[in-house]
Amino acid sequence: MNRRRFLQTSATLAVAAGAWPPLPADAAEKDVVTARRLPRWRGFNLTEKCVKRTRGNPPFKESDFALLAEWGFDFARLPLSYLIWGSRDDWSVIREAPLKEIDRAVDLGRQYGIHINLNFHRIPGYCINARELEPADLFSGRKAERDKALSAAVFHWKAFARRYRGIPNRRLSFDLINEPPKMRSYEGYLEERYVEIVRALVAGIREEDPNRLIFADGINIGQVPVLGIVDLGLVQSTRGYLPKAVSHYTANWVPRDEFETMTPPTWPLKDDQGQIWDRNRLKQELIDRYRPLIEKGVQIHIGEWGSFNKTPHPVTLAWMEDCLSLWEEAGWGNAMWNLRGPFGVLDSERQDVRYEDFKGHKLDRTMMELLRRY
Repeated sequence: MNRRRFLQTSATLAVAAGAWPPLPADAAEKDVVTARRLPRWRGFNLTEKCVKRTRGNPPFKESDFALLAEWGFDFARLPLSYLIWGSRDDWSVIREAPLKEIDRAVDLGRQYGIHINLNFHRIPGYCINARELEPADLFSGRKAERDKALSAAVFHWKAFARRYRGIPNRRLSFDLINEPPKMRSYEGYLEERYVEIVRALVAGIREEDPNRLIFADGINIGQVPVLGIVDLGLVQSTRGYLPKAVSHYTANWVPRDEFETMTPPTWPLKDDQGQIWDRNRLKQELIDRYRPLIEKGVQIHIGEWGSFNKTPHPVTLAWMEDCLSLWEEAGWGNAMWNLRGPFGVLDSERQDVRYEDFKGHKLDRTMMELLRRY
């Protein structure tokens, strides 16, 4: 990828908000997937390329795809940092070698019948974690810097759209930006800016691959629906992390003001305001909030959810079952964060679980079977 193409992308952003292509004429065919015809995909986030590692990132593991298929799951969200293939010092750089490992993951999805959802967890100008490392901010700051970041973001997504053009939507989708920032009371403009960003990214992708299936996260860290992009024909991706007092108990990367209480979690939970969190409250927060989108025919998918390993296991399982049963009733798919690690079913290092030795891993069999039931 060269600087000329990057500059051409910058020059065309002014016309990025034009008319959007129609859905495919053959969308009624049984195996055609569109934003209005979405399977209830269920699976996990695979995080090998989520954060650039000093000593290099490992490739995606074929054994993970094999396990998903063995257990009956059909969806893998791959959160990606552009720093894996690019550079924060020169946003026109796209290196071929790291992309070949993403190509292999897409092909492993084909081999094992797993839909691959490519997400930019760190996109030029923004990441929910260590946002300040970016040389210019996609959402805030001076207009010239915002425009520069948006040009770079479009440039990178167009490169992915060209690379994977022609792969059917039943096998591959894009998820534009992981968890747009939380809006404070004085930052209402952020939603307007997010809509502007999404429109530009979608236009760039569709210039290269007109019918690509595209997901967009909700605003406020993926938790709030965005009505301003309904006309684009996208899936909206939400989160399953409420209440944070259950999902992220003792997690030191979550701001304290996001916790409903700091007391040891139970389920149901009483927060510091005396409010009860139970299945009915989850329905209000996770399902009913999205009614305005549902009524307009927008499909919803839970891009991330799960419970950190410091929450007591019985509390985690009870909360999980309420979430899962609600999503099953709504017809929504989901992707747990993560497969292996502190939120997952493998190697989660909980102190109150009797693990099963399983193919070189420690398996939380009870949690895995709960996921399979829903």
